[in-house]
Amino acid sequence: MATKKSESSKSGLEVQIDPDLRYEQAVKELEKLISDMESGKFSLEETLLAYQRGAALLKHCQGMLAQVEQQVRVFEA
Repeated sequence: MATKKSESSKSGLEVQIDPDLRYEQAVKELEKLISDMESGKFSLEETLLAYQRGAALLKHCQGMLAQVEQQVRVFEA
């Protein structure tokens, strides 16, 4: 079973992101979190947790994009 990558938040809580989470799935979840937060249906605590999850998802996506960019550079060389 794959280990989960954890992203530390400023509050000391760790958000678990499955390292096998596909880019498209992560973006879809991130978009849903943003929509839900903008709707105002979350409590303050839920908003904070959603923000932390979103930040971890964003970092996960940025890491995946950096890996793909590096692979493209290798292919171009």
